[in-house]
Amino acid sequence: MPSVSPNKPYRVGRSRTGLGLFATKPIKKGTKIIRYFGPILDSKKKEEDEIENKYLFELNNRWTIDGSVRENIARYINHACRPNAESDVKPRKRKVFIRAIRNIEPGDEINYDYGTDYFKAYLKPIGCKCDACEKKRKKKRAEARAERVRLKEKAERKAQKQAEKLAMEKAKAKEKAKKKAAKAATKANGKLNGKHLNGHSLPKVLGKKAPAAKRGSARALHA
Repeated sequence: MPSVSPNKPYRVGRSRTGLGLFATKPIKKGTKIIRYFGPILDSKKKEEDEIENKYLFELNNRWTIDGSVRENIARYINHACRPNAESDVKPRKRKVFIRAIRNIEPGDEINYDYGTDYFKAYLKPIGCKCDACEKKRKKKRAEARAERVRLKEKAERKAQKQAEKLAMEKAKAKEKAKKKAAKAATKANGKLNGKHLNGHSLPKVLGKKAPAAKRGSARALHA
């Protein structure tokens, strides 16, 4: 890590995205914290206009600061969508200062918004890792988990209702079959009680007269 004077209110330390700049002393809102500096590139010069790195700070359409030099401690300041500092650009002087936009406490990471172009080119493809975006992602993950739990519970309630409905239908069908069987048995017993063993109705058999003897047969007996 680059060395920083102990008199400075910041230090370089490990951050979520690698290295970052952290406050070592209270920094009041409006304080110029550090200057962002490096060689000034002229876009009208082809060899300078073709230089590409993540530390280019555009002052205007012509002049750009190449902040990739190691002496530029401000290059370790990370991006944040809800920062505690901002870039104070002075194009005519070709200077940029990082200034606190709210009180910063010791231990807080110093950050500022890199701007839309840098965000789209470098941060959006990999996902911004600033505190605000991390909180959003955590919130979304928590909401997604809650939604999965809700859908699971809903599915379980639905399955339970279907099981209860099926059990009720089976119970009704069983009761119906039982009643039908009892009714059939009662009917069968009634028919059996109303008939003689030989299949004739008892009342008809008991009430039937014996057949009269034929006359011819009787004469033959007397003869």
